[in-house]
Amino acid sequence: MASKVHLGTQGWNYQDWVGPFYPRGSRASEFLDLYARVFETVEIDSSFYAIPSEASVKSWRKRAPAGFTYSLKLPQQITHEQHLRDSEDALERFCQRALELGDTLAMVLIQLPPDFSPRAWSALESFIHLLPPEIRFAVEFRDQSWLVEPMLDQVLKLFAKHEVALALVEGQWVQRGLWFQILDRPTSPLAYVRWMGPRDLTDFSRVQINRDRELAEWAEAFDFLCQRVESVYGYFNNHFQGHSPASCNHFKRLIGQPVIEPESLISQPSLF
Repeated sequence: MASKVHLGTQGWNYQDWVGPFYPRGSRASEFLDLYARVFETVEIDSSFYAIPSEASVKSWRKRAPAGFTYSLKLPQQITHEQHLRDSEDALERFCQRALELGDTLAMVLIQLPPDFSPRAWSALESFIHLLPPEIRFAVEFRDQSWLVEPMLDQVLKLFAKHEVALALVEGQWVQRGLWFQILDRPTSPLAYVRWMGPRDLTDFSRVQINRDRELAEWAEAFDFLCQRVESVYGYFNNHFQGHSPASCNHFKRLIGQPVIEPESLISQPSLF
């Protein structure tokens, strides 16, 4: 199972991580290179706010060590402002830029807002047909009614036709039990998992919430999921426990993956 799972965090540019994760004195310009010594993938949040610049994409690709990958979030212009409607041009521009990442591109997350309900089925269906097959996509719903029969069956058939993954999300929007009920119905060779949490946390330097029970349940779920897909990409948010690098390393231990301790970054030769 461990070889199929690629774990990281949602973003890397956090000043609160200096000390508990990045070595003291680290500069923001060094964060990505340090991060990539510990984790093999990262979810980029900035693409949610705007299509990344050509310079940014070139830099990300150049700085990625062998085997390192990025997952991008689709811009909010498409998901939250246009609700997937009349977005062909924006989607094409985004995909052209994403493809410049080459083999460092893992997946693209289509995070839909809580007010995107099954009443928007026609918009979802039309949009899924527009997705280029050379990019792997995952869709995150924040309205639980998408995951209740008969709607769920309709969604899974559409996604399976286009090999789009249904993102599995630990968070406030959907009961965890619903995810575990559909693990045996993957719609893509790749799975996508996200661990979220309450937005009242503001200190990201340390773990503040005990999630041992939830993570143990997810570890069991991954054992089941990995028997049904080729690879799983999973990303932890700081709000899940307070410090996503620690959350990610804890989960890696649970599923039997080797862990690179942050302390090792201090003794490694500088790249800068």
